[in-house]
Amino acid sequence: MITTHRRTLAALALSAASFVAVGTAMAQRVATDLSGIWNFKVVTENGTGTPTVTIKQQGDSLTGTYESGRMGTLPFKGTTKGNSFSFAVSTSGGATLTFAGTIVDNDTVKGDVDFGGQGGATFTGERRK
Repeated sequence: MITTHRRTLAALALSAASFVAVGTAMAQRVATDLSGIWNFKVVTENGTGTPTVTIKQQGDSLTGTYESGRMGTLPFKGTTKGNSFSFAVSTSGGATLTFAGTIVDNDTVKGDVDFGGQGGATFTGERRK
């Protein structure tokens, strides 16, 4: 009887593990496409900027433009994997802004910006409807 009970518990554990693995695999396949126009809010210790970020996603590759009143319109390239993404914007002054973020949901992102080793900031983004 104990052997039968152990077999039943082992089968239940295996079934539960399989269910979790299938659910995780399905969640990874249903990735958010970041393509679209995004209203970003970049918060620094010196104030907040509100650039417009236009993203085109093809597979795991991102391309687009970063547009702000201060820097104009600049192209960028980046990547996405799972619920993470990153892209780098090179300014006319030679600095590179690197955005590393997380997809919160289909229309919201958040993360950090590195100002080429000269400080950093946080950002949030909302997809335009």
